[in-house]
Amino acid sequence: MLLPACGDDGGAAGTDGETAGTSEGTTDGSAGTDGTATGDPTTSAGPTTDDGPNPTTGDPTTSTDPTAGTTDGTTDGTTGDPPPPSPWDGEPLPDAPPGEWNWIDFPEALCRDGSSTGIGVRYGTGDGLVIYFMGGGACFNALTCAQNPSSFDGGDFDGSSDGIFDPGPQNPVGDWTHIFVPYCTGDVHAGDRPDQDSEAGVQQFVGYRNVAAYLERIVPTFAGVGHVLVTGESAGGFGAAFNYDRIADAFPDARVTLLDDSGPPLGFEVAALCLQQKWSDLWGFDDTIPAACEGCFPSQGGGIINIGAYIAQKHPDQRLALISSTGDSVIRFFFGFGGNDCTALLPNTPQAAFEAALIDARDNHFNEPAGVWGSYFVDNSEQHTFLSSSLYTTKVGDTPLVDWVADLIAGQAVHVGP
Repeated sequence: MLLPACGDDGGAAGTDGETAGTSEGTTDGSAGTDGTATGDPTTSAGPTTDDGPNPTTGDPTTSTDPTAGTTDGTTDGTTGDPPPPSPWDGEPLPDAPPGEWNWIDFPEALCRDGSSTGIGVRYGTGDGLVIYFMGGGACFNALTCAQNPSSFDGGDFDGSSDGIFDPGPQNPVGDWTHIFVPYCTGDVHAGDRPDQDSEAGVQQFVGYRNVAAYLERIVPTFAGVGHVLVTGESAGGFGAAFNYDRIADAFPDARVTLLDDSGPPLGFEVAALCLQQKWSDLWGFDDTIPAACEGCFPSQGGGIINIGAYIAQKHPDQRLALISSTGDSVIRFFFGFGGNDCTALLPNTPQAAFEAALIDARDNHFNEPAGVWGSYFVDNSEQHTFLSSSLYTTKVGDTPLVDWVADLIAGQAVHVGP
């Protein structure tokens, strides 16, 4: 069964452990590790280093309104009122030396089995912050829930130094601080349904709520950061896209870039409305999709593809991007549960239909304002996820993936592929 490959198969945590094949014979293997260190969640001091910029510089009361403040220090050009404080005002994350992974427990953040979880943190010396969402399938019926991890704690965390986590100079975000958001809620990091009855029993579908707990401490720790990369693979790619809007709002003075790897929010041609409605009812999309995105709600006949257009219109000065192969075998299986009005016995989306949906999303949904969205589509491949396993080896035409990512970080979002 292919579904466990949607981000993680229960292998080394902090990696994308699937082995989904490709038509070129490549594999999506496990990322390596660099060990862990224990953080003290009770420490209140923000991280500082002697090796480069202090990643915690800035005022933790920074406004979340990107229009707040003018050159004369007023909020609207006529009054001297200070901007409102940030709603994210929790205790900063504990200090630690740069370059070491640390696990920070969050007792209030829950996995779907009710156990607690947390985040991995590796401080860097550059003026950037990576918020990475882990993948690992989904839980929406007995089969998928049986293949999806239901818990993740510090004992499961094994910080990676491969791919997007590589601290070396070839990585455009190598010297940035990295936040690793584990995945154990089965809801693509987008649920807000505690104590939800499901085919697998009572579940805590609270991935979206967990992210709020993390931001409560991440934002004041990095309030002065210059650039935030919101990224993830597979279920984590969906999670990055679903959570992008509020993360961008939380860092109003920073560049906030989205890099969604193999979590494409596509149209009804392959992601059937009945399937999206099932996810919405079970996980609570009505409470987590931005309220202003009227066309996004399955309960109102809308679809998740419209999230791409919504965040582009709301954040036209930012850069957003999607990576996918044109025959991603895992996502095709994932969407295949919507076949035959959600009665498919052998879930599988035809490759041609999936590719057509990708192209349609790029050309007709992720196209305005011009220059906001970019895409990197690997043709003639069924590979699933790239950032952990093949960031430095993937190439489309004359464009290596790592160079395309570097251009995206520099502010240039372009379309590569068929």
